[in-house]
Amino acid sequence: MKIHALKYINMALGFVIISITLSCDSDLEALNKNPDVYGEIIPEYLFTKAQLDAVNVSYFGTAALTIGGSMQQFATYKEVPAAGDKYFNDGYSKGYFSTIYPLAVNEIQEVILAVSEDTENINKHSMARIWRAYIFHHITDLYGDIPYSEAGKGVTEKIYTPKYDEQSFIYLDMLKELEEAANAFDSNKATFGSSDLLYGGNVDQWKKFAYSLMLRLGMRLTNVDSQLSETWVKKAIEGGVILENSDLAAIAYVDGSQVSSRNPIAQGLMNGDYINPQSVENVEGGKYAKTFIDHLKDTSDPRLNVLSVVWIDNGSGLYVADTTTAIQTGMPNAAFNNRPENFATFSEPHPETVLAYDSPLMIMTNAEMKLLIAEAAIRGWYTGDAAVLYEEAVRAGMQQWSLYGDAGVISDQHIDTYLTNNPFNAAGSFEEKMDQIQTQKWVTLFLDEYEIFANWRRTGYPDLVPVNYPGNLTGGKIPTRFVLPDSESTINAANYKEALDRQGVGDALTSTVWWDKP
Repeated sequence: MKIHALKYINMALGFVIISITLSCDSDLEALNKNPDVYGEIIPEYLFTKAQLDAVNVSYFGTAALTIGGSMQQFATYKEVPAAGDKYFNDGYSKGYFSTIYPLAVNEIQEVILAVSEDTENINKHSMARIWRAYIFHHITDLYGDIPYSEAGKGVTEKIYTPKYDEQSFIYLDMLKELEEAANAFDSNKATFGSSDLLYGGNVDQWKKFAYSLMLRLGMRLTNVDSQLSETWVKKAIEGGVILENSDLAAIAYVDGSQVSSRNPIAQGLMNGDYINPQSVENVEGGKYAKTFIDHLKDTSDPRLNVLSVVWIDNGSGLYVADTTTAIQTGMPNAAFNNRPENFATFSEPHPETVLAYDSPLMIMTNAEMKLLIAEAAIRGWYTGDAAVLYEEAVRAGMQQWSLYGDAGVISDQHIDTYLTNNPFNAAGSFEEKMDQIQTQKWVTLFLDEYEIFANWRRTGYPDLVPVNYPGNLTGGKIPTRFVLPDSESTINAANYKEALDRQGVGDALTSTVWWDKP
């Protein structure tokens, strides 16, 4: 499996890559130049930073607390951080929007502008277009209609209050971008090389990434336009998606004093909650959720032992991480507003896998693709055997934990046993097969909470039982959309209001996006 290390991370983050034109006479102009600042865009450095900033967006607040809690993989006993656990506090959902636009969106837009005119840069341009689609599919899936076609054009076109495009338009444009970019690759032209943290500039792998994202987006349309969904799903599969472990898209991180070099998921969880290996008090009262741990135990899923621990006093006052299956216990969502007496007995993330600063961050995997193609098969959009695809997906999903080091290795014997005990229900109804495929995706994509959230809204699986904690913001309904930041209602008021009026959904955790239809 190829994972490219952050060779240029410190260098990339050390440059201020803003182009400024100063209106002054020639004598003063020289005095105004900062010798430590670059006066022009360096696409290689900025592309690296755009990749990093796209995946490092307040993981703890938005992914773990907001989505992870509502998707019942994480839980907390406290009220303030209970965005997903008790459906409190919509502030975390606003933070994603406020962070992603000034960083990743602006950065990738500048990269595209810098490489788009020279035909020798066609591969760089294609990679940047694909990565832009990756950035925007997260934003629009979370918020619905968003600034898209005019986003990131403040410097170049003086557009400081961009219009909100309809999500239906955004989806069609992202799919178009992916197709055009994939077709434009030229193996004889230059790439970003080692500045590309996913594939080191490998054109063939970027094509597979483009078609994989196309498959993900195409399948998202099943409930709003089944025919269009089928068209793009078939096109993606025919184009060639990620099917092998060696082609999965991931970013490698390193441990050390530089926070920017650490895995942002591990950094976020450690800094936000699990600072020290202890069990009597976590910063935000977090543990794994009962729904998640119960499922892993009920199915005898060997992933339980590589992602979950209980901290046990070894008798000398020191706590040690115990992965024994029998003692793993999840904390119920919305069950407490003070630390429960048995808080120490609940499971939390494994320090050598999930919380390891040098662990990889999975962007797109063959396990997800196999599950998507299995769904295509049961829909009649693919002639392959759904049972075989499901089994291959399970194997890939379990094998990928070995990338986290020795603590993540799951033996073939354990995988075989799991599949024997949990075979694909080939004789089941369509909904029974969907339940099995999508619930498997809920486990397989663990830590990619954004995709878990989107897939649950589209399919309704796994079948999660909502909570109804007193004073919650949703009336006891699992949140279905992120809320836009308050600043949009003032700084970009006209476009903000037009988008909300057009969607007719309001700006609330219970609103829905265009493709989220029953």
